[in-house]
Formats: sequence, structure tokens, C-alpha cells
Amino acid sequence: MPAAERLGTYIKRAEQALIAAKTAALKPAGLTVPQYSALLHLAENPGISAAALARLAGVTPPTMNTVLTNLQDRGLVERTPHEWHKNVLETRLTEAGREVTAAGDVRAVAVERDLAARFTAEELATVTALLTRTAEALDEIRAELP
Repeated sequence: MPAAERLGTYIKRAEQALIAAKTAALKPAGLTVPQYSALLHLAENPGISAAALARLAGVTPPTMNTVLTNLQDRGLVERTPHEWHKNVLETRLTEAGREVTAAGDVRAVAVERDLAARFTAEELATVTALLTRTAEALDEIRAELP
């Protein structure tokens, strides 16, 4: 099967282009895409564990631990033991983390809005529906594999 006939080729190309655009947009805010993703999800889920944060951000737990260590070293997040589960660290944004997240979010949202503006409302709804269906289909295919 030639690469041009593989749907994955186009999905990967779109993902790479999005990451490249967000990387460029976030650079002035001093953030990488994984750091921004972690901060964004932390802003919405204060106290979340690193493992749960990794799932939301779509990275492995070891990768998330590296991201969080870097963010903690910069004073953007703080990690404290959970009240009942002492081996679980709760992660929260610091005030500096909230400021950097807000600065990065302005830039990342601009990329998202510019991208969405390139489609009609109908096209955008279709792309969203098809990508959702694609992810669901791939989850089903993965579950069926030996």
C-alpha cells in the first residue's frame, strides 16, 4: 500500500504541522508544547496526579514526570504529597505558573482560531466529527489486535 493511500500519512502530517505551529507560537512564552499541555490541564484540574495528567496530555508517565520536574525547577508548579495517599504527589500551578499558562494560552489559542478560520462552519463540523470517528475507530482496532 503506497504511503499516499494511507490515511495515517495525512493524520500524521496534520499533527506534525499543528505541533510545529504551536511550538513556534509558544517559544516566546518560554514553553514547549508538552509543558504548555501540562500547564493547561493543571489549570483545569488542580491537584491532579502525574499519571492522570500524562493521560490527559497524551504522553507517557515518565515523560510527564520529566516535564513536571522541569516546570517545578522553574517555579511554575508545586508538588505535594496527597493527604491520604502519601506516595501520590498532587500537582498545582504556582502564581508564576498561572501567569506563564495565560501568556502561552493567548498564543496557542491564536493558532487554534487561525486554523479554524480556514474552514467554513460546515467544514469545521465535518473535520471535528471525522477526527472523532477516526480516534474511536482506531481505539476499537487496537482493542481487537492480538
